[in-house]
Amino acid sequence: MADPEPVGEVKIGLSTASVYPENTAAAFEIAGRLGYDGVEVMVWTDPVSQDVETLRRLSEEHEVPVLAVHAPCLLVTQRVWSTDPWRKLVTARAAAERLGADTVVVHPPFRWQRAYAKGFVEGIARLGAEGDVRFAVENMYPWRYRDREMQAYAPGWDVTEEDYPHLTLDVSHAATARIDALALAERMGGRLTHVHIGDGSGSGKDEHLVPGRGAQPCAGVLSRLAATGYRGHVIAEINTRRATSAREREADLAETLAFTRLHLARPALTSPREERRREERSREEPSR
Repeated sequence: MADPEPVGEVKIGLSTASVYPENTAAAFEIAGRLGYDGVEVMVWTDPVSQDVETLRRLSEEHEVPVLAVHAPCLLVTQRVWSTDPWRKLVTARAAAERLGADTVVVHPPFRWQRAYAKGFVEGIARLGAEGDVRFAVENMYPWRYRDREMQAYAPGWDVTEEDYPHLTLDVSHAATARIDALALAERMGGRLTHVHIGDGSGSGKDEHLVPGRGAQPCAGVLSRLAATGYRGHVIAEINTRRATSAREREADLAETLAFTRLHLARPALTSPREERRREERSREEPSR
């Protein structure tokens, strides 16, 4: 039986972060070999991820388009592409334009980035209005340690509470925040223009599990995208650091692609609540 095709124009990409500890160049090769439609470049400490011309050559060599650029927003990338967060975003937009990507993924500021956070909502809208590249702000989560919870992001980790024109739904982040990703997608509505598919158990860690291995309604999220005419990208963003071999890592990446294709090809015709109940029943059924 042939693999199901995703509905409409939705492309399934591989985040270059998903192959770590392998590097950005390896991500292009793996994405092409496994049949992903493209990649999202995570700009981080790997020099190749910061070099637009090298990325362009890799894209051409492996015939793997760059669908999105993830701006360097992590703690470990505070000095990548300048220490000025706004300059980082302008540089990310220029990289996206050069690479043919239509989306820049960005996190809300850390709370200690006070000046950046103060004008972030308005600044994101302004940057997006200056060109064709979308700035899709990603949902985050509170930081937890034992019984304590810290609000690490400003204006906040729940991006639906602000007037961002475009949003990224990260399912693993929803799990870490202990909220339902399907309900979050419903709240995002038409502003949802980019998706990071992964899974999580609801622990305090950002797990990025292979979809279907955690507690989030990954299948329901994907089928709802198909049913509502979603036309953004779906990016596999999973953690393969614990893979014991390259073969095991690629098996996880292939499973993620197959899962995503399958459920994007099955539009949901039920309500979000019914979708969640169906997923819960499928987990409770004994394996055969």
